[in-house]
Amino acid sequence: MRILSLILALSFFLSACETVKGVGRDVESAGEAMDDAIND
Repeated sequence: MRILSLILALSFFLSACETVKGVGRDVESAGEAMDDAIND
């Protein structure tokens, strides 16, 4: 039971990391778009 709990916790942690990474890319893209709009 302890191993199953550890595996589930690890899978949630890894999926959360991927979600945060995706949000970071989206924010970076939006920032670059605003920067381009301001500089043009």
